[in-house]
Amino acid sequence: MGLRGPERTGGMTVVRLTRAQQQERTRAAVLAAAREEFAERGYADAKVDRIAERAELTRGAVYSNFPSKRALYLAVLVDSVGRPDEIQPPPSPPGLAGAMGAFARVWLERLPLTGDTPADGKLRSRSTAGLFDDEPGRTALAQVTRLEAVLLALALESCTPHRTRLVRPAELVLTLLNGAGHLADTAPGFGDPFDVARACEHLAGLDLADAWDPPYLPHLAAARPAGDVWEPPAALPDQITGRPVRFEADGVIAVLGAGRLEAAEEAVRAARPGDQVTVAVVTDDPAEVGRLVRLRIGDLAGCLRRVFAPDAWPGLRLVLDEHAAVASAAGVPDPGDATEAAVRVRSGAIRSRAHGRGAAHAVAVSDGSTAPRPGGAGG
Repeated sequence: MGLRGPERTGGMTVVRLTRAQQQERTRAAVLAAAREEFAERGYADAKVDRIAERAELTRGAVYSNFPSKRALYLAVLVDSVGRPDEIQPPPSPPGLAGAMGAFARVWLERLPLTGDTPADGKLRSRSTAGLFDDEPGRTALAQVTRLEAVLLALALESCTPHRTRLVRPAELVLTLLNGAGHLADTAPGFGDPFDVARACEHLAGLDLADAWDPPYLPHLAAARPAGDVWEPPAALPDQITGRPVRFEADGVIAVLGAGRLEAAEEAVRAARPGDQVTVAVVTDDPAEVGRLVRLRIGDLAGCLRRVFAPDAWPGLRLVLDEHAAVASAAGVPDPGDATEAAVRVRSGAIRSRAHGRGAAHAVAVSDGSTAPRPGGAGG
């Protein structure tokens, strides 16, 4: 929506903003003021009242856009992540060792520079250390880190001839990098980032016997056949590529709560050839946990896009289902952090569905061939 038409008042032309434009302007002012406050004083010592004063707004105006200081801090970090269209991918994927080293070097660019204050250094590194001390937040942090390892592994696997599973090496890479980031916060100047990058390269030579054989998979309940008409929701941005995800295509859609993100790998590993796998993330707390997922996945994806060519990016689409549009279309009631549900869509119908632990795997291995005609009784 554009600006309202100009009006003349006392010989002057006044351009009035629409409500949406005014809200966006207020939000931008709050973010800019918050960035200054957090950079000067750090998260713990920052005050919402001072942020409001810097933005020349009321405290209520700040809270009308961001329900908590933590939500505001996360919004500042999310705002610092580059847009997908700002990154030019390389022409071809490097070898495995080269990819590990290149990813490490890109990731390490965030480390604080000499002269950065501790507070500004944490913003630069997009650190969330100490931000969540409650159980839902800690669980979400653990789960999003596991999802990061899966996404990195899927990209690394494109560098191997037989696409060997590389989740455990990816976990080690992230362990080294996050350890380096933590030391940069607590012991500035310790360690050499070039040594860390070289160490990540050498992880390519380790044999970690990384096999996908969870012992619980044979004991999972099978997906139920279904025949509900699939009414796809509006497109949502893919957090990995930045491209819009349209839900008309056939494939597997897993609706995962922020406390069950590791189940994404179950859908990916069990998917049939040609399947399009989409993970829709839902949460009880979009302002904080939702922003945390957006930050971490957007940050990781930005690194992947600088190292891997587009055909090597993870073959998984990931959207943030903040308004439960995907969950509703899939028939998932009351989606939240503990949700795990999935459906298989084919020819405009939901052909199979599952809910609970193992749902993503159960639907991925199903073909929906026994489902009734669209419009029949659902499973």
